[in-house]
Amino acid sequence: MKRRDLLKLSLAASGLLATGAEAQPACATDGTPAQFIPKKVADPRPADSDLEKFPKCPYCGMDRRQFHHSRMLLQYSDDLPDGVCSLHCAAISLAVNVDREPKTIWVADNASSAEAKPLLVVDQATFLVGSRIRAVMSRRSKVAYGSEAAARAAMAENGGELANFDQALLAAYTDMSQDVAMIRRSREERRQRAAGRPHG
Repeated sequence: MKRRDLLKLSLAASGLLATGAEAQPACATDGTPAQFIPKKVADPRPADSDLEKFPKCPYCGMDRRQFHHSRMLLQYSDDLPDGVCSLHCAAISLAVNVDREPKTIWVADNASSAEAKPLLVVDQATFLVGSRIRAVMSRRSKVAYGSEAAARAAMAENGGELANFDQALLAAYTDMSQDVAMIRRSREERRQRAAGRPHG
């Protein structure tokens, strides 16, 4: 199954994909999908120095340098780039830009020992899903490796299951509702602590 078809099936199942009759015209400010189009200018080489170009995730505000090991970068067919912190936020980008065809999608390579994990094209990655490795923006961990051997070694140490990108993306959409609820609770607790009020 093609990735675009998988994405549409996932969105249709979750009720996020509008039908033709429900689709709204493009507008920059009224909440239609065009509002969420990546805001960076077109870039034919977005992966070059991506941490400098895209320091913050546009969907959650997280620091991509801090989460360099989970970051992803999407380039759509019109060369609009979207640098995000995690597979969770990459799934959001793909959902709200469903009428844009992904040209290239990169993910951080956790097989590398580099201080900032390098990016690799997702089709070259093996994902480890559901391991004990700490998750980013999700309850269920999803970590990418540039080699199957590295992913298998991580699985032997931390559990989980091997997956390709399409399978990992489907897991991200499957987890989305619980993950969003978890993130909301976490942020509310932080707001309560900052205000000096107990949460509960």
